[in-house]
Formats: sequence, structure tokens, C-alpha cells
Amino acid sequence: MIHEHPLPGCTPTPLASYLKALAVLRLVAEAGTEGGGDANATGFWRDDIFVLRTRLTTEELRAFFLSRYRPTPLLAPWNGGSGFYFQEGKLKEKDPVTGKKIKTGIRDQETEATRTVAAITQSSSPRLADYRDAITTARRVIDDFKIVEAPENTSTNNEKDQFIQAFRNIASDHCLSAMDSAVVIAGDETSFPPLLGTGGNDGNLDFTNNFMQRLLEVIDVSVGESRSGVEDSLGSALFGVPCNLLSDSAIGQFAPGFAGGPNASSGFEGSARTNAWDFILMLEGAVLFAASAVRRLEFGDRAILSAPFVVRGRVGTAGVASAGDDDDSRNEIWMPLWTVPCGVDEICSLLSEGRATLNGRSARDGLDFARAVAQLGVNRGIRSFQRYGFLKRQGKNFLATPLSRIAVRRNPDADLIAELERRNWFASVQRYARDENAPNAFLTAAHQLDIALFTLTQQAGRTAVQSVLRRIGGVEATLSRSPKSQESVRVPAPRLSLDWAIKGDDQSAEFRIAVAFAGLCLRDEQGRRVLHVRRHLGKVSETLNVVGDRAWEPTSHLAVWGPGPLTGNLAALLHRRRLEAIALGAEGEMLASQTGATRNDVAAFLDSTTDDARIGELLGGLACVDWSGAEPPKTDRRTQEDALLPPAFEILKVFFTPESVLRALKWLPSDRSFHLPAEIPVHLVAGDAQAAVKLAWQRLRVIGVKLAGRNPPQVTGVDGPRWLAALCIPLTFAETARLLRGLNLSPAFDPDTTEPTEIIT
Repeated sequence: MIHEHPLPGCTPTPLASYLKALAVLRLVAEAGTEGGGDANATGFWRDDIFVLRTRLTTEELRAFFLSRYRPTPLLAPWNGGSGFYFQEGKLKEKDPVTGKKIKTGIRDQETEATRTVAAITQSSSPRLADYRDAITTARRVIDDFKIVEAPENTSTNNEKDQFIQAFRNIASDHCLSAMDSAVVIAGDETSFPPLLGTGGNDGNLDFTNNFMQRLLEVIDVSVGESRSGVEDSLGSALFGVPCNLLSDSAIGQFAPGFAGGPNASSGFEGSARTNAWDFILMLEGAVLFAASAVRRLEFGDRAILSAPFVVRGRVGTAGVASAGDDDDSRNEIWMPLWTVPCGVDEICSLLSEGRATLNGRSARDGLDFARAVAQLGVNRGIRSFQRYGFLKRQGKNFLATPLSRIAVRRNPDADLIAELERRNWFASVQRYARDENAPNAFLTAAHQLDIALFTLTQQAGRTAVQSVLRRIGGVEATLSRSPKSQESVRVPAPRLSLDWAIKGDDQSAEFRIAVAFAGLCLRDEQGRRVLHVRRHLGKVSETLNVVGDRAWEPTSHLAVWGPGPLTGNLAALLHRRRLEAIALGAEGEMLASQTGATRNDVAAFLDSTTDDARIGELLGGLACVDWSGAEPPKTDRRTQEDALLPPAFEILKVFFTPESVLRALKWLPSDRSFHLPAEIPVHLVAGDAQAAVKLAWQRLRVIGVKLAGRNPPQVTGVDGPRWLAALCIPLTFAETARLLRGLNLSPAFDPDTTEPTEIIT
């Protein structure tokens, strides 16, 4: 009969609890029937609790751990705190005159660590036979190396690496898997998977010796039976039953909540409190995460560490607080959660192949892993990952900090991120973000981009796409203002596909306004599109390279956009664009756009109900989009009421409309020009909107437009600079036609009966 045992003590967080779940399954299955276990045991996750399926009853499961469990021999004889080396201590005696202690000599001092190793060596319990053999092997290597203290690598001698290799060569099979979870020999160097710190220790805490100490707390080594009272602590470790049998020993990085420190108890500071079975089982579970040294083509011939689901930490990805965490971390580990019962062999296979692939290569960092998950680059029935970062949080100690839960599901929107990798742009941005000399403004922008990209991998939708667009613009803006930064990130952001705009369109006024400005461009005499708005946002070149991207142009005088308000930036953009259009002989087309907004959008902007900062940020990203194949945005007129724009504003708007549009609407003859008087923007910037309207009225009369009434409309209480910014917003062809009809102006000539046709820009 198969029994299901939910184990509330084994949960995805903290890391210690996750590892306990793996340990229970591994130990029960590997023991087999002869060892009191069940070779056919399986396990899975349900409602954040590990469930063990086995023929063992609850009592038989308890009895296995209390009486039959044979510990895996975890040793790290290369560490000073491993218990294989006496510590040098100074002898002290009292001065007969002063009574103070004085140093009198030096001797070898026995420690708790050495006493622990000795106790296991002298034990007679069959359950510790493998441990005794492993200790004997370690001491043989120590004798061969003729050392009395832990080996160290120096600039002239790699004694520690040689010691580890020698020990591995003669270690038993029982010891090898545990050793490979702590250290890996890659070429001539030793590497350390993050799960067990730096070779089985974290700072002064040696995991292996503490493992032995906890074994002595639960096993009476003289007879091999469990000590009195440990049944309760086992029940707490597995079934979450309350228990007060805790020791004042450290648990290390695996359970930050039990590590002690400030606010850890009812007082100002609490000590570490550990259940011995928690410590034992978490290290038994870590054994499954044996790493290896592999060679991957993208890294050339250099051997690198390959640990299951371990990737490099990433600036800004959810849960990493700052760019500094990149330097103060031991990478990340993504722990798989599955919902289908799996045996230990299947879990071992999963972990041995524990790689996520992205576009044919292995994921290198947290963002790569999240993208691989979004592209289904991970299989084997995994439903989600619990992501941990090994972050420096207590002095020089590292804590396995839970960062986020990542669901495994297809997210097509995340495929857009691949476009940022063109010309190595994204990699260059992140490499420069780790440069301590990079400007703070750039570091902030790169950090925000990472956050937005990581969010996009998990949350498909327009908001997530828009957030990335805004951050791309922010990164390019900071790079554009720093010639030195351009030496590190040698190219601007790559040209993006129209899919970015399509998937980011939330039908908001802010988005349509930003799109309208992003489509600004002129045509030169050869019909090529020139003077894109991106040139006013940053110092980028006009000419596209062979892959259709731009380069930096540090001497460009066209970039006028700055960190100031949107209205001021648009006024500066209009002025510079007008001068350039005059030089190109296209003054009447200076605000020609391949896209456009609606009158409702303009009305919302005039009423200040739009978010100016959002418009500016969106424009920075949307300016990188290739608009050559764009069509004017379509709006459902049935769900919108026509905006009521001030008549004075509509009169001014005629002068901000491209001549080609006016001609296509049969409003302006082909032999007549209709340029924006330079005085109109000047009056508006100065806040004298009435003077601007009066001048527009007079100019329209001069060219023969029939105006209603004798005097221009009166304007009061108008924000001139905001009106100027709103006038610069390009309208779609259809919206311009509606504006002219609503204005009820007679055109400057008698049009024929031919219906106006929309122009192609």
C-alpha cells in the first residue's frame, strides 16, 4: 500500500527546508528495503509542501531516521575548521604581583571541531562506518602532504588545490558525491559551487564539522541508537510539529530567519537556534547538487563551473537591491518545483542536466534564466522555480535569500528582448553597469532596465512592454550625455521592430502622443527619410549601417532634449527642427510624421490630464522603433466623442500642419507655400497667446482664407508654452481633416469635386 506523507517541515523556503525535502526522498530511496527504506519512493510539491509517496507508514518513516539512517560522510579536510587540525593557542598564567594574565608560551589547542572528529573515529556504530573510513582516508592524505595546518594556495604554490585533488583520487564512492557538491577541480584550479559556500564553509562556519556535531546530538555513537528526546526534533523537522529542543548552533546561509542577530528574538539581539535534524537533512539534500567542470563553446577552452540551475547574479532582477549586490554575491540558484511524483533517479537526472537554454546557449544570469523559462527552455515537468540569491548580508557572511517565485509558462512578449542583443548592445550596457567608474545616472538607468526586462519575462502585457521602452530611452539618454560612456557602450540602442509599438499600445493618450512624435521624419530630394526625431533626443547619427542601426555622433548639434519639462523640450525640438528643415528646403514639412495622434489626445494634453513624464520616457524608447512600415493608428470613432478644442488653438494648428497634408486635403494649392511664422512660437513661449492668434489670423487672411468674423478669437488664461507643445503634436490625416472641417474655414482656393486622398509619408 502506498502512503502519502505531506511534510509541512519541507517547504520551498527557506533553502534549508527545500533541501530537507530532497534529503528525505534520497535517503529513503537509496536505503532500499534492506536498509529500512523504499527504493520506489517518489515525491512532489503540492501547495508549497513536499509530499512523500512511499510504502512506509508514518511510524516506519520515523523509525528509519531514528534507527536505520546511515549518514553520508561529509568532509572538508582542506578547511581549517574541519576538525583535522589543532589550533595554535597561547598559554596564559596570572602574574603573581598584578594578578593579570600573561602569555607564557604556545601549545596546540584542542577544539570542539577536533573533538568531534575524534568522537566519530572512536565510535563503534555500524551506522558511522562510512564516516570512519572517510576520516581515515583524509588523515592519510594529510600525512602524505606532511601538513599540520590547513593547506593554502599562494602565488607560488597551489597546495590546497593539489590536496583536494589527491583526496578526491582516493575517496570512496560514498564521499565523492558529497565532495562534488562542495568543490570542483576545473583544470588546475578549484571552484566552489555557491550552495556550500567556499568549499564546505561560510566564513568561520564549517558545514561538514557542524554536520558531524549535529549527528552526535541525535546519535549515541557508542551504541548507534538515537538519543533520548530526538523523536520530537525529528517530528518538527519533517512534520512541522512545535519543538523546543533547539541548540545554540549556527545554521549558516541556509535559513536566514534562524541565523540570529538583531531583532531575532524578544530582546535586542538573539542567538542562532537550530534543530539538529534540520541541519543534518539540509546538508544531506545538498549532496544531490553535485557540480562539474564543463567546457562550453561560448567560453572557448576555459573550463568553467557548471552547477545545477546556478547562474550569475544580475543587477536589478527582482529581489536584488542594488548594483553592488552583483559584486557581493555568489550567484543565484533556481530550485525546481514539480507537481508530478518523481523518483530519486528522475530528480538526479533533472539536476544533472540542470541547465536552462536560451537561443541555443546556456543561460548565464538571472535574466537569461527567466527568458529561457518564458521560452520554455526548461522542461521535465517543472511548474515553477524558487529563486535564491546568495547575497552578502551579515558582515562578510552570505545568506541564501529568497528572491522570487518564477512560473514556467510561455510568454511570447519576452521574445522581444532578443532584439536588444543586436550588435552586443545589451551585453555592453550590463558590462558597463558593473564598472565602478560609470556615472550614477547610467547605473540607475541600467538597473531600471534590468528590472523592467525581468518583469517582462513574467508578465506579458502592454504595461510591461511600455516599461521596457521607457527604460531603453533612459539608458540611451544617459549614454548620449556622456562621451566617455560612449567609449564603453560603443553603439546606441539597436533599431527595434514595429512589434514593440504594437504590443505596447494601451490606447492611452500618452502612448499615442509619444508615437506621433516618434514618427517625425522628413524626406530628402532622393525620397529618403531623414531628420528622425531620435536625432533630437540624443547624439546619434543619421546614416544607418549595414544592419540598419545608427552610431554615436558626439559632435551633433541636433540633440536638444534634456532632463527638463516636456513643454520646454518640445519648444527646443521645434526650433531646431525648423532650422534644419529650412536648410533642407522643407520648412513646410518640419512636423511631418509617419504616425499621428487624435484631437482627443491633444485636448487631454491641453487640460494637463496626461502624464508628461511618461510621454517623454515613452518617446525615448519609441524613437528607436523602425516606423517605415507603420500605418496610422486606428481609433474607434463610435466610442469617442469629438474633442472640443478652443477655436483659437485650431486656427494656430493650421500653421503646424505639414503642407503635404493640406494639399492632399485640397486646402492648399500646389503652387503656394504655407510656412509657420517664427514669431508665433516666440509669442507662445513668452506667454502671449493672444498675439500669436492675432498673427495667425492675419496670415490666413493674407493667403486668402475666408475667416468667420472680423476679429480673431479672444484668448485668456492660456498657458502659452503648453499650447506650443500641444500644437507640435502631429495629428493623423483623418484627424486633421476633421479639425479643418470643424474650424469651418474656407480653403485658400476653390477645390474641385475630387475627394481628398490620404498621403503616403
